[in-house]
Amino acid sequence: MPASYTPTPPRSRRLQPSQGGVPPKDRTPRGGGDDGGEGNTGGERGPREALYRFRRILSIAILSDGVLFLVLAILFFARKGATPMDPRTLHQAADWVPIHLPGILYLNTAVLLLSCVAMERARRKIFREIDVLEEWLGLGQPALTASRRWLAASAVLGVAFLVGQWTAWRQLAAEGLRFGSEATPSGYFVFLLTGVHALHVGVGLGAILFCLAGVGFLRRMEARQIAVDATAWFWHAMGVTWVALFLLLCFGQ
Repeated sequence: MPASYTPTPPRSRRLQPSQGGVPPKDRTPRGGGDDGGEGNTGGERGPREALYRFRRILSIAILSDGVLFLVLAILFFARKGATPMDPRTLHQAADWVPIHLPGILYLNTAVLLLSCVAMERARRKIFREIDVLEEWLGLGQPALTASRRWLAASAVLGVAFLVGQWTAWRQLAAEGLRFGSEATPSGYFVFLLTGVHALHVGVGLGAILFCLAGVGFLRRMEARQIAVDATAWFWHAMGVTWVALFLLLCFGQ
């Protein structure tokens, strides 16, 4: 009579840990880089995706600021073409008087554009591949060091721009122009447009100072790159916005 035969469990069957077998091995999700890899079920996203995500968020903020300045420009032209009624004569007449802009505003425009050039250099330096590789290998911080030089130059030029704006406001005030209920319509909008833009430049300058002083405390290289990249794009947006406002004040009056 033939001996009884007991089939061997297939190799694909895994024993429970309590029975002395090898526990199941789950696939570790890979980072979400360019290809993402098969089987990526929502693991940690890669540096490039994080950079693009921050750029999308920043784009929304910049577009919101663009809408704000667009509304101010529309109000500028609407007020310029208005003909309010004179309460003494009861006649409607245009009261818009063009303002001769201080010459320092031309210099300020050049200063801010140079600051944008320095900011772009800082952005490119922190993404320079050979320097980034040395930082990954623990050979110092060449990318951050090179970027900081241009960040400092951009910050100095940004401060010079704000000082120039303050000087222009002082010159306008010396000519009798004010920002308030007693201001002329044209003078009111000159102070309003340049003042709102100066506030935004102050925010951007604060971001540059953070990149200079605080970004070195960020341990991850991609976090430093995102901080400098976001600051650079915002700074460029303020440079383009100022050029548009300056042309508006030069030729729109």
